[in-house]
Order: sequence, then structure tokens, then C-alpha cells
Amino acid sequence: MSKLTCIAKIKAQEQHKKIVLSELTKLIQPTLKEQGCINYDLHIDNADDSIFMFHETWESEDDLNAHSQSSHVKECFAVIGTMLDSADVSRLTKVKL
Repeated sequence: MSKLTCIAKIKAQEQHKKIVLSELTKLIQPTLKEQGCINYDLHIDNADDSIFMFHETWESEDDLNAHSQSSHVKECFAVIGTMLDSADVSRLTKVKL
């Protein structure tokens, strides 16, 4: 089975971007310990520091689904949910040549 890449783009409301960054950063360590997590990298957009992007690679879609339901993800979004303008997630499979 192919590994799954996930790109999550999170746009914070300008006045909340520091809190959102702080809360998103708290996801990294517990997520890296999850079953099937290959990488979980958080980035800030160079042109707009209220946009955060996770680049994630998972062994399987089931592993990513479990991550989405984890307590640390649910707790994070319970805190920041009303502080966001948007949150978009793309699930991608690498093209094999």
C-alpha cells in the first residue's frame, strides 16, 4: 500500500495567530509518537504569518484517521476552532513513475 501524504493549511485570524501557533506546536511531539507517523512538519507561510501548513506522511489512511481522532488533536481544535479563518486538509498519494 502507498504511503499517504497530508497537507493541512490552517489560516488563523490575525489577532489570534500567536495562540494558534502555540497550540499547533503542541501537536508535534505526541503526533510523532503515533502509529504510522513518518513525518509531521509544521511550516509558516513566508508571505503571511497567519497561515500554517503541516506536511505529514503516514503509513496508511487508517493511521491518519486515527490521528485525526486523537485526544491531542481534538483538544487543540477545541481551543483554536473559533480563532481560525479556515482549515483545509488535502490527502495525497505520490505518483509512481
